Amino acid sequence: MPSPLSGLLVLDFTTLLPGPMATLMLVEAGAEVVKIERPPIGDEMRTYLPAWGKESVNFAILNRGKKSVALDLKNKADRAKLDPLIARADVIVEQFRPGVMARLGLDYETLSKVNPRLIFASITGYGQNGPKRDVAGHDMNYIGDAGLLALSHGSAANPVIPPALIADIAGGAYPAFMNILLAVIARHTTGKGAYIDVAMTDNIFPFMYWAIGNTLGAGVTPGNGADLVTGGTPRYQLYPTSDGRMVAAAPIEQKFWENFCTLIGLDPALREDTRDPAATKAGVRALIGARTAEHWRATFTGQDCCCSIVATVQEALADPHFAARGLFNRTVRNEAGATIPALPTSVLPPFLAETATGAPPALGEHNKSLLG
Repeated sequence: MPSPLSGLLVLDFTTLLPGPMATLMLVEAGAEVVKIERPPIGDEMRTYLPAWGKESVNFAILNRGKKSVALDLKNKADRAKLDPLIARADVIVEQFRPGVMARLGLDYETLSKVNPRLIFASITGYGQNGPKRDVAGHDMNYIGDAGLLALSHGSAANPVIPPALIADIAGGAYPAFMNILLAVIARHTTGKGAYIDVAMTDNIFPFMYWAIGNTLGAGVTPGNGADLVTGGTPRYQLYPTSDGRMVAAAPIEQKFWENFCTLIGLDPALREDTRDPAATKAGVRALIGARTAEHWRATFTGQDCCCSIVATVQEALADPHFAARGLFNRTVRNEAGATIPALPTSVLPPFLAETATGAPPALGEHNKSLLG
């Protein structure tokens, strides 16, 4: 089928991760995305290590298939060059602190008078209003303020930093993408654009549905690593093997738990895990720790017990399952012609545009073709 967003023009004023990942998904669905970058460096991500060719591999992964215009928005002559693009743009995505776009004369109120069909998405940590709107932060601050980090952050002696940028991606990029699509659909009916205020911290709360339910509905405050899916039960744990790997054991339901206990040979006296969870956990840990990861891989293969060996990134990238699903079939290349698999997004194959492959843009590569 035709790419669903074919013909949609997106002006992308964002840098680093949340906005670029949101606009990458728009590219994947067929939109034309033009990065508006500040010379002489452009998107800061271009300078991040590790380099892949002349620029960052991170930049390449997040910005393939896009175009680049380099303009100093504080310069009136440069700013004026944007007017023709703004007049025909469908979407603007920006990631500045509240008030910056207004100072540049690029806020929604100003631009919607010129282009009433414009959809304007702002991605910030705390949103456009509220006491924290101007507070600087990063992912860990946002998930900390929302209470998510308190649910599982390790001990005082060994604090654990989450391995994923939850607020940036799940709280910023994905909600921006979803709400832009909703605004595009609504525009078919109303003929009007919309302003979208994406606050990354706001969007953390859906991940805490059970913790919010426990707190508000049952009056039970969740503890640090003390609940069902944060390590408070032997049925949802990481157990080390004798060779330093990890078993991810999640036999929560009773049928899976009974099968798991049988497979590892757990003492029948410890299988009623609510009686003494710590003793059951210690018993399982001792059994798992006595054998290698390959032993347990063979033991769990083909069994209904919700257990697996934690894969390294290299192992996951080479997993035949993901290969069979075509997850890494698309590629990105650098200026020297080297290629690596492109980052998979949540845009599924029926909606993928063929144009969303190839190299990321060089800084200002499309000034002449887009600005004249």
